[in-house]
Amino acid sequence: MQAKHSHLVPILTIAGSDCSGGAGIQADLKTFGAHNLFGMSVVLSVVAENTARVLSSFDVPTQCIDEQIEAVFEDIPPQAVKIGMLGSTDIIACVARNLQKWQPKNVVIDPVMFAKSGFALMPPQNCALFAREMIRFADVLTPNIPEAQALCGFAIDDENAMKRAAEALHQKGAKNVLIKGGHRSENANDVFFDGNAMHILASERVETRNTHGTGCTLSSAIAANLALGKGALTAVREAKEYVFGAILHSLNLGKGHGPTNHFYRVFAPES
Repeated sequence: MQAKHSHLVPILTIAGSDCSGGAGIQADLKTFGAHNLFGMSVVLSVVAENTARVLSSFDVPTQCIDEQIEAVFEDIPPQAVKIGMLGSTDIIACVARNLQKWQPKNVVIDPVMFAKSGFALMPPQNCALFAREMIRFADVLTPNIPEAQALCGFAIDDENAMKRAAEALHQKGAKNVLIKGGHRSENANDVFFDGNAMHILASERVETRNTHGTGCTLSSAIAANLALGKGALTAVREAKEYVFGAILHSLNLGKGHGPTNHFYRVFAPES
Protein backbone atom coordinates (compact mmCIF):
# COMPACT_ATOMS: atom_id res chain seq x y z
CA MET A 1 0.00 0.00 0.00
CA GLN A 2 1.36 3.41 -0.95
CA ALA A 3 1.81 5.90 1.87
CA LYS A 4 -0.61 8.81 2.05
CA HIS A 5 1.21 12.04 2.83
CA SER A 6 -0.31 14.89 4.77
CA HIS A 7 1.16 18.26 5.66
CA LEU A 8 0.97 19.97 9.02
CA VAL A 9 2.31 23.45 9.65
CA PRO A 10 5.53 23.19 11.73
CA ILE A 11 5.92 25.21 14.91
CA LEU A 12 8.68 25.35 17.53
CA THR A 13 8.85 25.81 21.29
CA ILE A 14 12.12 26.90 22.90
CA ALA A 15 11.64 26.51 26.64
CA GLY A 16 12.16 24.45 29.76
CA SER A 17 10.57 21.06 30.36
CA ASP A 18 8.03 20.06 33.00
CA CYS A 19 8.27 16.39 33.89
CA SER A 20 4.73 16.43 35.33
CA GLY A 21 3.36 17.44 31.91
CA GLY A 22 1.26 20.48 32.74
CA ALA A 23 3.58 23.34 31.83
CA GLY A 24 6.68 24.13 29.79
CA ILE A 25 7.52 22.26 26.63
CA GLN A 26 5.05 19.48 27.40
CA ALA A 27 2.18 21.97 27.59
CA ASP A 28 3.38 23.71 24.44
CA LEU A 29 3.50 20.51 22.40
CA LYS A 30 0.03 19.50 23.61
CA THR A 31 -1.28 22.93 22.64
CA PHE A 32 0.31 22.68 19.20
CA GLY A 33 -1.24 19.24 18.72
CA ALA A 34 -4.65 20.54 19.78
CA HIS A 35 -4.34 23.16 17.03
CA ASN A 36 -3.45 20.49 14.46
CA LEU A 37 0.15 21.67 14.09
CA PHE A 38 3.42 19.77 13.95
CA GLY A 39 5.20 20.67 17.17
CA MET A 40 8.98 20.69 17.60
CA SER A 41 11.01 21.56 20.69
CA VAL A 42 14.36 22.88 21.88
CA VAL A 43 14.97 22.06 25.55
CA LEU A 44 16.70 24.83 27.50
CA SER A 45 16.32 23.51 31.04
CA VAL A 46 15.16 20.25 32.60
CA VAL A 47 12.87 21.16 35.49
CA ALA A 48 11.96 18.62 38.16
CA GLU A 49 8.51 19.84 39.17
CA ASN A 50 4.96 18.72 39.84
CA THR A 51 1.68 20.44 40.65
CA ALA A 52 2.86 21.34 44.15
CA ARG A 53 6.54 22.26 43.97
CA VAL A 54 9.75 22.65 41.97
CA LEU A 55 12.53 20.37 43.18
CA SER A 56 15.32 21.55 40.89
CA SER A 57 16.22 22.97 37.50
CA PHE A 58 19.15 21.86 35.34
CA ASP A 59 20.24 24.12 32.47
CA VAL A 60 21.22 22.49 29.19
CA PRO A 61 24.71 23.50 27.94
CA THR A 62 24.55 26.26 25.36
CA GLN A 63 26.35 24.21 22.71
CA CYS A 64 23.53 21.69 22.89
CA ILE A 65 20.98 24.51 22.61
CA ASP A 66 22.76 25.90 19.55
CA GLU A 67 22.78 22.48 17.91
CA GLN A 68 19.12 21.77 18.69
CA ILE A 69 18.11 25.07 17.09
CA GLU A 70 20.35 24.46 14.07
CA ALA A 71 18.91 20.96 13.64
CA VAL A 72 15.38 22.38 13.48
CA PHE A 73 16.00 25.40 11.27
CA GLU A 74 18.22 23.68 8.69
CA ASP A 75 15.58 21.01 8.07
CA ILE A 76 12.05 22.04 9.12
CA PRO A 77 11.83 25.85 9.48
CA PRO A 78 8.93 26.68 11.82
CA GLN A 79 6.09 29.05 10.94
CA ALA A 80 6.09 30.38 14.52
CA VAL A 81 8.29 30.15 17.61
CA LYS A 82 7.20 30.24 21.24
CA ILE A 83 9.93 31.09 23.77
CA GLY A 84 9.45 30.30 27.44
CA MET A 85 11.70 29.84 30.45
CA LEU A 86 15.21 31.30 30.08
CA GLY A 87 16.98 30.12 33.20
CA SER A 88 20.39 31.82 33.02
CA THR A 89 22.26 34.73 31.48
CA ASP A 90 24.14 32.29 29.23
CA ILE A 91 20.84 30.87 27.94
CA ILE A 92 19.38 34.34 27.36
CA ALA A 93 22.45 35.32 25.33
CA CYS A 94 22.41 32.01 23.45
CA VAL A 95 18.75 32.23 22.45
CA ALA A 96 19.08 35.91 21.47
CA ARG A 97 22.09 35.06 19.30
CA ASN A 98 20.13 32.32 17.54
CA LEU A 99 17.10 34.53 16.97
CA GLN A 100 19.40 37.07 15.34
CA LYS A 101 20.99 34.33 13.22
CA TRP A 102 17.86 32.52 12.04
CA GLN A 103 15.39 35.45 11.98
CA PRO A 104 12.24 33.37 12.61
CA LYS A 105 8.82 34.89 12.06
CA ASN A 106 5.91 35.00 14.51
CA VAL A 107 7.96 34.93 17.72
CA VAL A 108 5.90 34.80 20.93
CA ILE A 109 7.90 35.38 24.11
CA ASP A 110 6.52 34.46 27.51
CA PRO A 111 8.87 35.97 30.14
CA VAL A 112 8.54 33.07 32.58
CA MET A 113 9.92 34.22 35.93
CA PHE A 114 8.15 32.20 38.59
CA ALA A 115 6.51 28.79 38.88
CA LYS A 116 3.06 28.61 40.49
CA SER A 117 4.83 27.52 43.67
CA GLY A 118 6.90 30.73 43.68
CA PHE A 119 10.17 29.08 42.57
CA ALA A 120 12.29 31.60 40.61
CA LEU A 121 12.64 30.21 37.09
CA MET A 122 14.30 33.44 35.94
CA PRO A 123 16.40 34.96 38.73
CA PRO A 124 15.44 38.63 39.29
CA GLN A 125 18.97 39.83 38.50
CA ASN A 126 18.55 38.47 34.95
CA CYS A 127 15.56 40.69 34.12
CA ALA A 128 17.65 43.59 32.82
CA LEU A 129 19.53 41.32 30.42
CA PHE A 130 16.25 39.76 29.27
CA ALA A 131 14.76 43.20 28.64
CA ARG A 132 17.83 44.32 26.71
CA GLU A 133 18.43 41.18 24.65
CA MET A 134 15.06 39.46 24.15
CA ILE A 135 12.15 41.88 24.02
CA ARG A 136 13.16 43.28 20.62
CA PHE A 137 12.55 39.87 19.02
CA ALA A 138 8.95 39.57 20.29
CA ASP A 139 6.13 39.76 17.80
CA VAL A 140 3.95 39.17 20.87
CA LEU A 141 5.21 39.54 24.46
CA THR A 142 2.97 38.00 27.15
CA PRO A 143 3.96 39.01 30.71
CA ASN A 144 1.66 38.70 33.69
CA ILE A 145 1.52 41.60 36.13
CA PRO A 146 4.47 40.54 38.38
CA GLU A 147 6.60 39.90 35.26
CA ALA A 148 5.61 43.23 33.71
CA GLN A 149 6.49 44.99 36.98
CA ALA A 150 9.94 43.40 36.96
CA LEU A 151 10.53 44.38 33.34
CA CYS A 152 9.16 47.93 33.62
CA GLY A 153 10.40 48.85 37.09
CA PHE A 154 7.14 50.28 38.43
CA ALA A 155 4.10 49.00 40.33
CA ILE A 156 1.09 47.83 38.34
CA ASP A 157 -2.00 48.06 40.50
CA ASP A 158 -4.77 49.09 38.11
CA GLU A 159 -5.77 49.04 34.45
CA ASN A 160 -4.12 52.38 33.69
CA ALA A 161 -0.81 51.06 35.01
CA MET A 162 -1.24 47.97 32.81
CA LYS A 163 -1.64 50.30 29.82
CA ARG A 164 1.50 52.22 30.77
CA ALA A 165 3.38 48.93 31.08
CA ALA A 166 2.19 47.80 27.65
CA GLU A 167 3.41 51.07 26.13
CA ALA A 168 6.76 50.82 27.94
CA LEU A 169 7.36 47.26 26.73
CA HIS A 170 6.42 48.25 23.19
CA GLN A 171 8.99 51.04 23.40
CA LYS A 172 11.57 48.43 24.45
CA GLY A 173 10.96 46.66 21.13
CA ALA A 174 8.00 44.28 21.38
CA LYS A 175 5.71 44.66 18.37
CA ASN A 176 2.63 43.61 20.33
CA VAL A 177 2.24 43.36 24.10
CA LEU A 178 -0.31 41.40 26.11
CA ILE A 179 -0.36 42.27 29.83
CA LYS A 180 -2.22 39.42 31.53
CA GLY A 181 -4.51 40.49 34.35
CA GLY A 182 -5.05 37.19 36.12
CA HIS A 183 -3.30 38.44 39.29
CA ARG A 184 -5.79 41.27 39.83
CA SER A 185 -8.54 40.82 42.41
CA GLU A 186 -11.31 42.93 40.86
CA ASN A 187 -11.24 41.28 37.39
CA ALA A 188 -8.96 39.25 35.15
CA ASN A 189 -9.06 41.60 32.16
CA ASP A 190 -5.99 41.68 29.92
CA VAL A 191 -4.53 44.68 28.09
CA PHE A 192 -3.32 44.28 24.49
CA PHE A 193 -1.31 47.00 22.73
CA ASP A 194 -0.17 46.86 19.12
CA GLY A 195 1.69 50.17 19.05
CA ASN A 196 -1.36 52.06 17.84
CA ALA A 197 -4.50 50.90 19.63
CA MET A 198 -5.07 49.72 23.18
CA HIS A 199 -7.55 46.85 23.63
CA ILE A 200 -9.11 45.70 26.89
CA LEU A 201 -9.81 41.96 26.65
CA ALA A 202 -12.41 40.91 29.19
CA SER A 203 -11.74 37.63 30.92
CA GLU A 204 -14.20 35.60 32.93
CA ARG A 205 -12.57 34.07 36.00
CA VAL A 206 -13.01 30.31 36.51
CA GLU A 207 -13.12 29.19 40.14
CA THR A 208 -10.57 26.39 40.20
CA ARG A 209 -7.11 25.74 41.58
CA ASN A 210 -6.19 23.75 38.47
CA THR A 211 -4.24 26.44 36.61
CA HIS A 212 -0.79 24.85 36.31
CA GLY A 213 0.76 25.87 33.00
CA THR A 214 -1.85 28.42 31.91
CA GLY A 215 0.77 31.00 30.91
CA CYS A 216 2.70 28.47 28.84
CA THR A 217 -0.51 27.28 27.23
CA LEU A 218 -1.70 30.79 26.36
CA SER A 219 1.58 31.83 24.74
CA SER A 220 1.85 28.61 22.75
CA ALA A 221 -1.79 28.98 21.62
CA ILE A 222 -1.02 32.52 20.41
CA ALA A 223 1.99 31.17 18.50
CA ALA A 224 -0.20 28.41 17.04
CA ASN A 225 -2.72 30.94 15.76
CA LEU A 226 0.02 33.10 14.26
CA ALA A 227 1.43 30.02 12.52
CA LEU A 228 -2.01 29.48 11.03
CA GLY A 229 -1.90 32.95 9.48
CA LYS A 230 -4.06 34.90 11.92
CA GLY A 231 -3.32 38.49 12.91
CA ALA A 232 -1.92 39.25 16.34
CA LEU A 233 -5.15 40.50 17.97
CA THR A 234 -7.19 37.62 16.55
CA ALA A 235 -4.48 35.17 17.62
CA VAL A 236 -4.62 36.50 21.17
CA ARG A 237 -8.44 36.52 21.35
CA GLU A 238 -8.74 32.96 20.09
CA ALA A 239 -5.91 31.78 22.36
CA LYS A 240 -7.73 33.25 25.35
CA GLU A 241 -10.88 31.37 24.36
CA TYR A 242 -8.90 28.14 24.07
CA VAL A 243 -7.26 28.58 27.48
CA PHE A 244 -10.59 29.45 29.10
CA GLY A 245 -11.99 26.13 27.87
CA ALA A 246 -8.87 24.27 28.97
CA ILE A 247 -9.27 25.71 32.48
CA LEU A 248 -13.03 25.13 32.51
CA HIS A 249 -12.42 21.44 31.72
CA SER A 250 -9.23 21.23 33.81
CA LEU A 251 -7.86 17.96 35.11
CA ASN A 252 -8.10 17.12 38.79
CA LEU A 253 -4.62 15.62 39.03
CA GLY A 254 -1.92 16.08 41.64
CA LYS A 255 -1.83 17.57 45.11
CA GLY A 256 -1.33 21.22 44.12
CA HIS A 257 -2.39 23.31 41.14
CA GLY A 258 -3.67 20.70 38.70
CA PRO A 259 -3.10 20.97 34.94
CA THR A 260 -5.43 22.36 32.34
CA ASN A 261 -7.01 20.09 29.74
CA HIS A 262 -5.23 20.83 26.46
CA PHE A 263 -7.33 18.37 24.47
CA TYR A 264 -10.80 19.32 25.74
CA ARG A 265 -11.85 20.07 22.15
CA VAL A 266 -10.63 16.69 20.94
CA PHE A 267 -11.85 14.42 23.72
CA ALA A 268 -15.28 15.15 25.12
CA PRO A 269 -14.99 15.84 28.87
CA GLU A 270 -16.81 13.55 31.23
CA SER A 271 -20.12 14.89 32.37
